[in-house]
Amino acid sequence: MIDLGAVRADTPGCHDLIFLDSAGSSLPPAPVLDEIQSHLRREAGIGGYRAAAERADDLEEGYSVFASLLGCEPHEVAFTDSATRSWLAAVDAMSLSPGDRVLVTEVEYHSNALGLLNLGVKIEPIPSDASGAVDVAALRDMLDSDVRLVSLVHVPTNGGLVNPVKPVVEAAHAVGALVLLDACQSIGQLPIDAVELGVDVITGTGRKWLRGPRGTGVLVVRDQSGLRPRLIDGKAAVWEYPDRFSLAPGARGFELWEYGVAERLGLIAAARYALGLGMPEIAATVSENAALTRSALADVPGVTVHDLGREQCGIVSFAKAGRSAEEVRDRLWDKGIAVSVTYATSTQYDMTHRGIEALVRASPHYFVSPAQIAAFARALTDV
Repeated sequence: MIDLGAVRADTPGCHDLIFLDSAGSSLPPAPVLDEIQSHLRREAGIGGYRAAAERADDLEEGYSVFASLLGCEPHEVAFTDSATRSWLAAVDAMSLSPGDRVLVTEVEYHSNALGLLNLGVKIEPIPSDASGAVDVAALRDMLDSDVRLVSLVHVPTNGGLVNPVKPVVEAAHAVGALVLLDACQSIGQLPIDAVELGVDVITGTGRKWLRGPRGTGVLVVRDQSGLRPRLIDGKAAVWEYPDRFSLAPGARGFELWEYGVAERLGLIAAARYALGLGMPEIAATVSENAALTRSALADVPGVTVHDLGREQCGIVSFAKAGRSAEEVRDRLWDKGIAVSVTYATSTQYDMTHRGIEALVRASPHYFVSPAQIAAFARALTDV
């Protein structure tokens, strides 16, 4: 069980603000802030190289920390600067060609879709079932040996949905296709076990539910994927002879030499913090807060919740009659409440299919109190 008082004490930003935007960029806890700030001060005192060298063991330990968080081996973990960078690096390693078939869900993210469109591959959306989740039976009918990749969004940017993973993996692997799990909105919100799920690649960010800093991401490349990066630098390989190099083992071949050390240390601290609270406990509390939010919104005149799926997560998407999503967001901000807006341009298949241009998105993390959720609903009544 999450100690609400303790996590709120660790979260300076939650005292003067009702923060409902962890699906955008969450509030870092004090240990993350302390790690980042102390390392930046150290860099200012002795320089970046020496400061990083002092923390070499902690940086190395980060691979084991994330292996524990994501249920994989430490050598299968790579660090990047964003979920999108992780996704692009993994897909680039697949050497997809125009005409290759790639199956995506109807809740695919715009960054992923744009990356695939730019490659000229054949993108085929998998139909959703009546609940809005990916239709596994329809997926099986679409699969054949020409399918190279199934891009599976675990939790979309809107709609509250949690997509099934294991049945998708089993179906895809039966025809030799890889499964890339976009866990951008699920890492730090839901337990994820790469081995149990069987996925080949996982991509995610630090800034959302994990409560890490911006400019951080993680990439899990399982040994079973057989992926090898095409673009490398001095971090990814050793230039042994003028005409020869050796690639770093495991997923580290996907990393780049330059990165923000302070941010990386903050990301690792965020993962430690989540593990300390326990991912099952986090997931249960977030689910309770989301259910409480949906229940409170049901009593607000003119508000319609637009969430999907049988299994739902901490993202609550809604609209208010007679008010634009931007107006609702801005009026709530004036009342000390942070929410965000999600647009059709971020998830064209889903929102175009549903005839929705924009939704307000509330995402209450475990540090949000029931009293704050009730205050949010009252404020929304007055918008």
